[in-house]
Parts: sequence; C-alpha cells; structure tokens
Amino acid sequence: MRLPSWFSTHLAALRALLVFTVLLGLAYPLVLVAAGRLPGLDARADGSLVTANGRTVGSALIGQSFTDADGNPVPRYFQSRPSAAGDGYDPTSTAASNLGPESVVDTIATDPEGSTQSLLTQVCARSVAVGQLDGVDGRRPYCTPDGVGAVLAVFHRDGLTGPVTRAVSVNQAAPATPFVTYWQGVPVEPAKPGEDYVAAGGVIVPVRGDAPADPAVPGDAVTASGSGLDPHISPAYAEIQVARVARERRADPAEVRRLVAAHTTGRTLGFMGAPGVNVLELNLALDETFPAR
Repeated sequence: MRLPSWFSTHLAALRALLVFTVLLGLAYPLVLVAAGRLPGLDARADGSLVTANGRTVGSALIGQSFTDADGNPVPRYFQSRPSAAGDGYDPTSTAASNLGPESVVDTIATDPEGSTQSLLTQVCARSVAVGQLDGVDGRRPYCTPDGVGAVLAVFHRDGLTGPVTRAVSVNQAAPATPFVTYWQGVPVEPAKPGEDYVAAGGVIVPVRGDAPADPAVPGDAVTASGSGLDPHISPAYAEIQVARVARERRADPAEVRRLVAAHTTGRTLGFMGAPGVNVLELNLALDETFPAR
C-alpha cells in the first residue's frame, strides 16, 4: 500500500528529527563531556579552580578583589584591576561600564543617590587611591589633585565665541575649591547640584594640568577590563606594588619580584596580547613563601 505523500513527508521529517536529536542532543554533548574529563583538560573543564589548604579559593580564569570587610585594600596582597561586573568580578554579571572617552562630566545631584561619576573622574579617583596606597605619584593628565576630572564649562559672550563671561568647575560641587582660580580672567565657580551646564550653553573644556605625560600609575590599575573578570594585571602595575607587599610581609623586594616573574605569562603565541600577572596565584604563592606574621 502506498502512503500518501503528505504522510511520507512528515515521516521523513520525524526520522530526521530523531537522528539529529540523538546526534546533537545526546552524542555530541556526551563526547564534549568525555573530552573534558581527559587528563590535562579536566581542571579547565571544571573552571580552573584553585585550591589552598584543602579549600577552593577562586579560579585562575576569574579575578577577585583582595579587600577587607569595608572594601579597603589589604596591604599585604597584590591588588587586582578594577571590575565593572556587578559588585566586582561577578561572573553572572560580566560587563564593562560602557563609558567612553567623552564621559568627562559627572552628574552632581542634590540627592547623593542620584549622583554618578564620569569615566574620567573614576580614573582620576582610582589613580589617586593607588598612588597613596603604593607611595607613587598618582597624578594624571586632566585630573585634579583631589581625584576628579579637571573639566570646566566655559560660557562665552557670543555662544561659542567671544570673551569668556563665566567658568564652572563642573565636577567639583560647593563647598569644594575649584582646581583653578581663574580662567581667561574670569573667576571659576564650583558646580551647583542639579545644574546642567551643557544644556545651559557651556562649552566643556578639559584642562590637562601639569601631570606627567607618562603617569606612574599604569592604565590597568585605573580601568576595568571589557569582561570585568580579567584575573591578570600588567607587570608594570605589579612592579609599583612590590615595595608595599615586601614591607608588609617583611620580605626582600627581590624575592617578591622573583615570585612576580614566576607568575607572569607572556604574549599568546609570542605576539598576541600582552604579558600578564595572575593576581590570585601570585598572592597564594606569597602566603606560602612569606606567611603573615
């Protein structure tokens, strides 16, 4: 008996569904699971977890903070780069800040909850904090000494041209003292919460200041990675932390540098990316070699 064409078509489709379900829904995942259990791959398949004294302390692939209960850096540990993933290094909220080079003006509201920092101010504040922690020059171009973006809203008599009639330090709210006293002969005012100086016609003018062109605090110390989960810091950021960590652990700085070098990875295939220092693995090595006293 010959089956109707519509029935044959549906039967063929059902057979194809069953075959691909077995191949792609069962066999393929099981092959991948089996591959992940091979020696040398099993640790990576489980998340590259790192253990110390019989307990899991983190992952070699995901960064973490080394701070106390109040969020302050623990001086005896190397510090990681900032993270914009959730509350910091949250793998369920991996993300960047999505702020770009033009984010230079803070939102200053009457209610502090409504205030937000620009990317420039975040970078400036982090640079000052790192400089104070590690005893290096925390100054950066376009940053004020107190760690906010050095940005003015400048008002001209004829809109965009003509003599300056007013200047406001948009990221410093009263009673803060503006980072410059005068701008082209006009007194500089502190910002007032809730004021939108751009909408009012102010021209945004970042002021470079006298900071060195090559800041002592490296860029990865003040910016988050794209994923917010990067477990590495640059050798330059590790270097400025060596003296502090050695002092806190009463260790020879040369020995601390030796551990840094041992936990520094080179460029992928010799030319891709940049060298990096795995912070978790380095700090665990420090605890083993120079335990806290």
